[in-house]
Amino acid sequence: MGPEEREAVDRVMQSGIIAQGPEVAKFEEEFAKMCGVKYAIATNNGTTSGHLAMLANGIGPGDEVITTPFTFFATASVIMMAGAIPVFVDVEEDGFCLDPKKAEAAINEKTKVIHPVHLYGELADMPSFLDICENNNLLLIEDSAQAHSADSWGGKAGSFGSVGWFSFYPTKNMTTSEGGIITTNNEEVADLCKVLRAHGMTAQYQHTEFGYNYRMTDISAAIGRVQLAKLDEFNTRRREIAMAYNTSLSEYVKVPKNRRGHVFHQYTILCEKRDSLRSHLNSKGVGSGIYYPSLLYEYAPMSDFIADCPNAKRLTDTALSLPVHPALSDSDVSKVIDAVISFFD
Repeated sequence: MGPEEREAVDRVMQSGIIAQGPEVAKFEEEFAKMCGVKYAIATNNGTTSGHLAMLANGIGPGDEVITTPFTFFATASVIMMAGAIPVFVDVEEDGFCLDPKKAEAAINEKTKVIHPVHLYGELADMPSFLDICENNNLLLIEDSAQAHSADSWGGKAGSFGSVGWFSFYPTKNMTTSEGGIITTNNEEVADLCKVLRAHGMTAQYQHTEFGYNYRMTDISAAIGRVQLAKLDEFNTRRREIAMAYNTSLSEYVKVPKNRRGHVFHQYTILCEKRDSLRSHLNSKGVGSGIYYPSLLYEYAPMSDFIADCPNAKRLTDTALSLPVHPALSDSDVSKVIDAVISFFD
């Protein structure tokens, strides 16, 4: 973040309106326009936006939601927070996202939602999921937490399903410091999300639902509005870095495909000697990350939902994310490339 974000925060502080107010309303309008949807409802973090996405679509106890185990914990925790059951299905053999054919095979009479994740910034196979949901009368809810402005098939992340939900955690492609947002074209869903995020109030002290305090502040929204204006620039630079890596590293490791609107929240390679490579990079002063070291059903809170996901399991042993922040200089990118190649020399 830079001086523009600090100036925006100062402006809000001087206004005296720091809780949810006009900045949040403007941010919602601008984010909805970017996504190409009618409504956006801002919240205080990505997890709360996912929770409201489930509740506002009527998901509750006994319902099953098909999703991936190779993702961040919140993808499935928001299902469980609504009282529903996550059904874990394997990812594609040639990628990182939920496999549509395997998701379709897992549908039963209790299934209510398919919940794909646009992992690392690459859109899941939305045409396939849209067809599956239409043919089986299911809701499609997009976990778009890592895919701000990813676009393909004539739409953007968060615009394909009944709702999409996003995170604005500081490591994401854009940030509000902490925050989340729900996107939808459904006015009824949007209105219910607004009620649920504010203690179930339709007006002051008029509680019509059991709600929560999930509201975004005007301070966060002010940061978000500045960041949103920079998002295309950020994503362009991420793509430039990713293509530089692909060009130089493809003969040494399996590099990610540049497809389906990828905005490279993470640049993730596959390497059979992943842990040794990571240690080598560290010795060269190059950071890296493992997203994710375990499948969700391997954690105690979700161990009742164990599944057979060999493709996803393989990724926990081989996936390694390289630096792809838009602030990286060309010299920084060259340093990363040289460090990876030196491991194989």
